[in-house]
Amino acid sequence: MRNRYNEQLKELNDELILMGDLCKAGITYAVSSLKNPSDEIKEKVTEIENEINQKERTIEQLCMKLLLRQQPVASDLRQVSSALKMISDMERIGDQAYDISLMSPVEIAKDEKVEKHIIAMAKNTISMVSKSVESFVNSDLEMALSVMKDDDEIDAYFEKVKDDLIDAVKEDPKSGRDYLDILMIAKYLERIGDHATNIAEWVEYSITGKHKKIDIKSA
Repeated sequence: MRNRYNEQLKELNDELILMGDLCKAGITYAVSSLKNPSDEIKEKVTEIENEINQKERTIEQLCMKLLLRQQPVASDLRQVSSALKMISDMERIGDQAYDISLMSPVEIAKDEKVEKHIIAMAKNTISMVSKSVESFVNSDLEMALSVMKDDDEIDAYFEKVKDDLIDAVKEDPKSGRDYLDILMIAKYLERIGDHATNIAEWVEYSITGKHKKIDIKSA
């Protein structure tokens, strides 16, 4: 019985890794569409979002099997319940990558600092998503905590983008609409960072039984 349970736990981890990889690909394609817009890239992001949604359903079903057909101990229950919370955040990451791809082509290269910050935000959010999922699979609390710290950097970049855009609008008021689109893109990336942080917080709960934002008695 326990051997079968362990096999299903491994399957759960494998599916989470695949879902995380899809999230990272969605962000990558979405950001690349900003400077190199094409119907092919938008279609690819749409395809990835659909795959992420399907993965969410697949993992939900697997978690239900683990909860209903096996006899999980307290630590197993935390792991499975955390996975169910994580995939909700991962699904939202897919949505926000898709939202970025729908933005009208924007000239982020108009301002070198803005372009640098947007690219840095995208790179860092991809890293956060990767580390948050990896920390769950490997039960690595230290890595999960590092993801939470990384979110401060994403927030700092977002503030820099806002400040830079204020200066840019003053210099070129006619491009205000483009700059507003860039601000929305930065906000989507900032939200992706928040979702990666949420995942890391559920990893912490799965390992320790404690959650930063919710009063949960340790099992």
